[in-house]
Amino acid sequence: MLTNISNVLRTCAQRNGAAAVVSARTYADFTTEATFEIKKCDIHKLDEAPATQVVMTRDEGLQYYRVMQTIRRMELKADQLYKQKIIRGFCHLYDGQEACAVGIEAGINLTDHLITAYRAHGYTYTRGGTVKEIMAELTGRRSGIAKGKGGSMHMYTKNFYGGNGIVGAQVPLGAGVALACKYLGNNELSVSLYGDGAANQGQIFETYNMAALWKLPAIFICENNRYGMGTSVERSAASTDYYKRGDYIPGLRVDGMDVLCVREATKLAADHCRAGKGPILMELQTYRYHGHSMSDPGVSYRTRDEIQEVRGKSDPISLLKDRMLSNNMASVEELKEIDVSVRKEIEDAAQFATTDPEPPLEELCNHMFHNNPPLEVRSTNPWTKLKSVS
Repeated sequence: MLTNISNVLRTCAQRNGAAAVVSARTYADFTTEATFEIKKCDIHKLDEAPATQVVMTRDEGLQYYRVMQTIRRMELKADQLYKQKIIRGFCHLYDGQEACAVGIEAGINLTDHLITAYRAHGYTYTRGGTVKEIMAELTGRRSGIAKGKGGSMHMYTKNFYGGNGIVGAQVPLGAGVALACKYLGNNELSVSLYGDGAANQGQIFETYNMAALWKLPAIFICENNRYGMGTSVERSAASTDYYKRGDYIPGLRVDGMDVLCVREATKLAADHCRAGKGPILMELQTYRYHGHSMSDPGVSYRTRDEIQEVRGKSDPISLLKDRMLSNNMASVEELKEIDVSVRKEIEDAAQFATTDPEPPLEELCNHMFHNNPPLEVRSTNPWTKLKSVS
């Protein structure tokens, strides 16, 4: 992979008449790993917090950068297609929160399980979905990751259970997955994500209780982006210490704009679960740049200056980029080449998503059951029958 990146960089440099400069700088000139100071996590009912001195390798940094840029560009393209009325219906974008998804994935295994709410595009990608599949699902096409039937809020991959539209309802489902992990004894865990707006739901507290009683390997993560729809956390919650909401369950409050902070906190939480200590809570303090959904301009309850201040001071991609450049872990040209590659991937996926055919009517009822013989499905009137194929 590094050889491929090197070749691409040299080709670009030759076009600009700078081949001698780039070729003179080999990958041996870059720092292969560096130690970084990260923000200390607040803890609740834990004996120790994650380390504040952490190591990141060059390969890890490049991978985190590419994935975060891919999520960012994918969401910006979704915004564009929505405004062109190519994407319709509900659409909740994740730009600004990329460090949460990438940091969580860096702290667990792909064999672990994850479930989230309706702001799900980023997790669909980090869990193994492709940009083409995600974009095609957004436009309701046959090659979408849910065959064009799920749309923005209902995407699934292996060990990823959506994409759920009912506020907070994914949390008890995630606890059920954790119960399955414990029952099977496979040393796997379940991550259940919800927002600050869902944090006051009664079903979440019921789930906390069962998970603690049964010592389930469950990580409950509140992505606190400061606004539940258009209501700030200060106006909607008597206590905004979401990491303490489990009371008898240990918790961590984490800088959700720093991929390394999220990674280290997730590793600690995963170790806690795998050691048989039961559930743990994480609150990721993050921020969304778009409104709650595409129908929300996002500036009636917060100012444009607030959004720009977060972009300027806390943007997760800029933070990682600055760390890598200041520690000689990458060059500006190399990161620009990743940007160009990501943009091309997104553009190609968008082109595919607007030309792929829509699913035909006869496929409407397919996949209702797994591994089941074909069956007839009643339609909206007695004389029309549809068929369901597994």
